[in-house]
Amino acid sequence: MSDLKVVRKHTIGLKKAKVAAQKVADDLAQEYGMESTWEGNVLRFTRKGVDGALTVTKDEVVLDAKLGFLLSTFRHRIEEHVNDNFDRYFA
Repeated sequence: MSDLKVVRKHTIGLKKAKVAAQKVADDLAQEYGMESTWEGNVLRFTRKGVDGALTVTKDEVVLDAKLGFLLSTFRHRIEEHVNDNFDRYFA
């Protein structure tokens, strides 16, 4: 298993950050077929080969994921995709 962690500060507040996090999750679901569910301010996501959480606060968003062997070979591509989405939705 490979770990992926992306932390990003934001200034859009908690409510807008949760909307942005859902957009990130929707993009990742379309791209990688992940399913997600909210537990308070934590968006948990999963699919075969990946489990993780997107934690949202009033000024920060943190993505923590464990990638299985096959997806770990695409770790840098996935991280780049997440950073692009964070740039787009949390700016």
